[in-house]
Amino acid sequence: MNRKLINWLGLTGVVALLSYAAAVIFAPAAYPGYDWMAQAVSDLSAVNSPSRDLWNQLSAPYSSCGIVCVTCVCIYVSERRTFSRLFRVGIYLFAIMNWVSSVGYGLFPLSEAGTGMAAFQDIMHVYVVTAAVVLMSIVSLSILIAAGIRCADARFVGLCAGVALAMMLVGAIGQGLVPPQFFGIVERFSVFAAVGFNAVLGVQLFCGFGQR
Repeated sequence: MNRKLINWLGLTGVVALLSYAAAVIFAPAAYPGYDWMAQAVSDLSAVNSPSRDLWNQLSAPYSSCGIVCVTCVCIYVSERRTFSRLFRVGIYLFAIMNWVSSVGYGLFPLSEAGTGMAAFQDIMHVYVVTAAVVLMSIVSLSILIAAGIRCADARFVGLCAGVALAMMLVGAIGQGLVPPQFFGIVERFSVFAAVGFNAVLGVQLFCGFGQR
């Protein structure tokens, strides 16, 4: 296929995934005593966290590249009526979720690492931004799964959406079931679900979503 700039920009989704993974893996080195099996990823970027500076450095490409990727996917699918309306709606909602996540968590980072609600921004972080992100993620991924069932051209994206939704549910449900010392493990299923799916959409954009 003759790739245009917008197709090449799909690779920013892969850059975002690699950047986020690097932050999750290497930022704990700057946080003495951090237990990745028990603590949330957001503890690494909390205002009082010793790893905040390293986290911000490692995740800088993730913050911008993820938004660029999903926005380009929106533009691409909106301009091609070969995609079903249901598929487009799912993509749009997933993009809105990414914007809410990027802006919301940027405005309201945790004030302190841990599970306590010490400040107004902690309440906004957990009960407003996270709730909105989770809800929109479930709705958008469910719509894309339905689009994949109804249309063969969207089947691969629908299958990947199903995997992402399953990971998200494992994280959401598992956090209430596993012992506290394993909270961080199941929580990582949720946080990597959306980032990983965004990378899948980016690769699909790079490949033109199978369009010839």
